[in-house]
Amino acid sequence: MENTQAISRKKLLGVAGLGWMFDAMDVGILSFVIAALKVDWNLSSSEMGWIGSVNSIGMAVGALVFGVMADRIGRKNVFIITLLLFSVGSGLSALVTSLAMFLILRFFIGMGLGGELPVASTLVSESVPAKERGKVVVLLESFWAGGWLIAALISYFVIPHFGWQTALILTALPAFYALYLRVKLPDSPAFQATAAKKESSFSKIIKVWAKPYVKQTAMLWILWFSVVFSYYGMFLWLPSVMVMKGFDLIQSFQYVLIMTLAQLPGYFSAAFLIERVGRKFVLVTFLIGTAVSAYFFGNAESLGLLLTSGIFLSFFNLGAWGALYAYSPEHYPTEIRGTGTGLAASFGRIGGIFGPLLVGYLVAANVSIHTIFFIFAISILVGALAVLLLGEETKQRELQ
Repeated sequence: MENTQAISRKKLLGVAGLGWMFDAMDVGILSFVIAALKVDWNLSSSEMGWIGSVNSIGMAVGALVFGVMADRIGRKNVFIITLLLFSVGSGLSALVTSLAMFLILRFFIGMGLGGELPVASTLVSESVPAKERGKVVVLLESFWAGGWLIAALISYFVIPHFGWQTALILTALPAFYALYLRVKLPDSPAFQATAAKKESSFSKIIKVWAKPYVKQTAMLWILWFSVVFSYYGMFLWLPSVMVMKGFDLIQSFQYVLIMTLAQLPGYFSAAFLIERVGRKFVLVTFLIGTAVSAYFFGNAESLGLLLTSGIFLSFFNLGAWGALYAYSPEHYPTEIRGTGTGLAASFGRIGGIFGPLLVGYLVAANVSIHTIFFIFAISILVGALAVLLLGEETKQRELQ
């Protein structure tokens, strides 16, 4: 029986993880496409910032709407809807010839991306036993590194020779996989057990801020905002920052690809530690590592220091993301778990709106890269402090 359950969990991790990987492919491709669009469409730095920010506006709306929907119609159904939304949107965005249409489609793609991530982590966390839940959810997050790696490879080999449109069409392929998911993916047993309970979405939103949950909700919202603000501000601009530091477009793609490889050991080390030393230790340690790496990356003058700090930035930041997705659903009971996690992610996506915009406007104002990355380092430290002072340890806690 135990062996059968292990196979089932591996199958769930594989199915949800592939959806997660497709999500990462789209976000990863966007960072390279922004750099290519600057050349093709002669974009200003502020226009480049708006592409990333409109994507995050969509993610904020999607995390809220689909997080609430997941508590009403099920994790599986929402997972499929969001996967189709961003896959089809990515394909259509390859056909547009104006920035305005590209931004409109990025909003809808962002909705799919923002809804899929917290719903998938909730689905997986509800489907595995407490003793290995954190590890499995971090391993789910590790598929993000695979998606980013594929995006970097596509960008390096495809964009310079076949254009950014071809790269976006390749990210649309997950739409076909979403149809397969409808039949193969089971919904979480926890949701099925509470599906008969009828409660309005508004009351669930209010309950997230009720007295028993107010402290952890405040902590999660601060944590999500600081992490998303810094991540999308730094990583969506990473290829463009490399160009600003004097490398051509192909060189910048190559160096970002090298940095991307460090995401995998970041995830795996977080997965190894999270059930041994706990969520709080992993989050605080990896966030501090991210802040230090961001500081050195922003101040790097030599190629060696740039690559080294970029590698550590990827290692620590993505390991922290894995712990964040494991940590968030563990603070709420089943009937509001999707809503609570989705609301925290949605508030975090507001940071994702401001992060890329901030970089665009500061670059236009001739603010130095090291000052910009210092701002992100401080933001990450604020998130670490919130976990340290307000966070509870949820290691091996049984879900309510």
